Amino acid sequence: MALVTGPLLSLDARGQVAGAIVFGNWKGRPTVRKLVRPSNPQTGAQDGQRAGVQFLSQAWAAISAANKALWQDLADEGKYSTFNAYMAYNLDRWVQFTDPVQSPVIAVGTAPVMGALTVTGGVRQISISQVITTVNDMWGMWISSSLTTGFTPAKSDVDAGAIYTASPVTRVLTGVAPGTWYVRTRGFSTGGASTAWVTQQVAVVT
Repeated sequence: MALVTGPLLSLDARGQVAGAIVFGNWKGRPTVRKLVRPSNPQTGAQDGQRAGVQFLSQAWAAISAANKALWQDLADEGKYSTFNAYMAYNLDRWVQFTDPVQSPVIAVGTAPVMGALTVTGGVRQISISQVITTVNDMWGMWISSSLTTGFTPAKSDVDAGAIYTASPVTRVLTGVAPGTWYVRTRGFSTGGASTAWVTQQVAVVT
């Protein structure tokens, strides 16, 4: 940031010029600086990370009080809340593309049995409906998509998570670029037991 005298041949100037510099005022002195545009990267890796954060933050409210209390020891070690302990622990797992758990000591449990996956493309969106044949200890599922047929999902392909409440599990992905998309899902239990990825289904987005 630079101090200026008589900015733009005037006594005072404020705002941006040509999308490059910004005039303003700091402690009563006119200033000029480079225009800085906030960054909001939309890479696959960052989108996958956001999907994990969103699922975990939304799922916390429905976790039983007993399971929430089991995060207390980790919370005490880190000197933060049980919620922050749960988030930190599970995001460490998510970095390795490992499914989350409702408590650090919960049994792995039994993954659900996934049934038919139906996907429908629309205008900039994909509607997903995943039948759950046998619920077992199901907690949620991941939705992954690619423009490449036959893809093997990675964390960078994960678009969203969905909390299990009833079968079928439904979700609508919005802001999807036009094209032919291949979609797969994977279920997981409260203790992090995973299903295989369901066979891809095709959605044409306009």
